[in-house]
Amino acid sequence: MMYGQILHQHSAEGCFINVNVGGFKQRMEHDVLKRFPQTRLGRLLCCSSKEAILELCDDFSPAEMEFYFDRSPSFFCYVLNFYLTGKLHLVDGLCVISFIQEIEYWGLMERHLDLCCSSRFHELLDLAEDGGWDQRSNDQQVPSTDSSMEELSTSEQDILLFEGSWCEDIRRSIWIRLENPAHSTSAKAMAVASLSVVLVSIVAMCIHSMPDFKQVDLNDKEIENPVLTSFENLCVLFFSAEFILRLAVAPSVRKFLCSPLNVIDLLSIMPFYVTLACDVGLVDQGENTELEKVGKVMQILKLMRVFRILKLARHSAGLRSLGATLQHSSREVGLLVLFLFVGISLFSALIHFAERDSQESELQTIPIGWWWATISMTTVGYGDTFPVTLGGKLIGTLCIICGLLVVALPITNIFNKFTKFYQRQKRIAPR
Repeated sequence: MMYGQILHQHSAEGCFINVNVGGFKQRMEHDVLKRFPQTRLGRLLCCSSKEAILELCDDFSPAEMEFYFDRSPSFFCYVLNFYLTGKLHLVDGLCVISFIQEIEYWGLMERHLDLCCSSRFHELLDLAEDGGWDQRSNDQQVPSTDSSMEELSTSEQDILLFEGSWCEDIRRSIWIRLENPAHSTSAKAMAVASLSVVLVSIVAMCIHSMPDFKQVDLNDKEIENPVLTSFENLCVLFFSAEFILRLAVAPSVRKFLCSPLNVIDLLSIMPFYVTLACDVGLVDQGENTELEKVGKVMQILKLMRVFRILKLARHSAGLRSLGATLQHSSREVGLLVLFLFVGISLFSALIHFAERDSQESELQTIPIGWWWATISMTTVGYGDTFPVTLGGKLIGTLCIICGLLVVALPITNIFNKFTKFYQRQKRIAPR
């Protein structure tokens, strides 16, 4: 039996089909369906076999010419209204994503939405996409043990890794106290001691840069302050012992070395041992041009002591949240840099042409204009370079206003992410 023949025969007699959607039955005329041939019901009229019909519906009764669809009957009322009026309306209380799935099933298009629902539909869709992106971002970010959102509290997976390893009870006990300050009084004491040494090291590093604390030898050559050097050595020894202890009791060495916080710990102590080895080499080899170059490299390595400031992230939920925000806001940061690059390029050229004929102005070249546009658009305003002509001042005013708008656009999203990360970090941090 050819279902196309039955369909066309019934079409000649009654020109209608019976539609059953989740128990809701409706008789629909062929002329109505032919107005929208690309829809699912419109395509039923062109089917010539049972297989083709069942590709479009869930079941089919040739005797009653009834097509069954296992879909929401309440939504089908809106589909039926579309066939009668040619306009589609939003369904109150239905998720916009579910709404899209339903209209895609019935072969309807977003352009069929009436004007009264079109703008609201796009607002709900944008809101759902933003929420979906944030949720996908969270799913990828929060469970990652190697991300900057690494929890200070001891994770169950880390505890399970100790099973069957050497000295598992002792290592587990030390690891819990190092990673979870809320575990016991001794754990809190260790965390306070670590934080105190970090603060002392930062203060010593700052004092070391002050001229009043610098010393010179008999040849007026600058030498290290012995008191500050002693503090420096003690702090580095403490950091080294702490790092080695964490490494020795860590349940997974690979996971430990890949952690950002542990990488920061390693970078904060490594320059000390590199410079110490170079100092020994300088003493053994005497004065040499090549060794003098090594000495300059040592000065650069000493600058890496600034990484000790980042060690505060181990004890601060805010710093960890800031790192996670920057790590997962690459799109917003990229847009901010792009907007600033376009604005700086534009206004540096404009200020150059406005100020180039003035002898009093320092903005005679575009590279100088770049510097002026950068500090103006970021609202820093050092005041070292400024326009003097009327045209230059008008351009400067426009540059500052545009800078405020450009910076404010992506900052809102970045701030919202920071708030969310901080709240989550506060929930998982030990109390």
